[in-house]
Amino acid sequence: MAAIAALWRKARDYMKTKEFRDYMTSTHFWGPVANWGLPVAAFRDMKASPEIISGRMTTALIFYSMAFMRFSYRVQPRNLLLMACHATNVVAQSVQASRYLAYHYGGGAGETTAVATTDADTATTDADTATTDADTATTHADTDTTACVCDLNDFSLD
Repeated sequence: MAAIAALWRKARDYMKTKEFRDYMTSTHFWGPVANWGLPVAAFRDMKASPEIISGRMTTALIFYSMAFMRFSYRVQPRNLLLMACHATNVVAQSVQASRYLAYHYGGGAGETTAVATTDADTATTDADTATTDADTATTHADTDTTACVCDLNDFSLD
């Protein structure tokens, strides 16, 4: 416990130095802080549909971050905060690129279209049934046929 207290005291004393204040007011600190928006946005977009991913932009961001990782290491003094930011961005954009490739070239987009076509066919069949049966027509007229119809068999883990 004494070691932790000594470490805390040493960190607190360092934060009071002119060197630390100069670092906090430099572009070596604020540049990387602003750059963290790129990987944060990429990680946030991982929850969104892969339809919104731009393959060209994702590729450009991967190469951009790789170039600036090298720059941040080669510049004197080394900017390891910037390097960590761009390394994180390379990982995040690579995940986004794999999602893009899986969706557009792995069959993900075709499956979505097939499900939409099946749902449209089901809605048409329901509409035909509604017009032929007078008792059912009232029930189907109250139902919104544009809503997504999900079948639990579509989500099997097989």
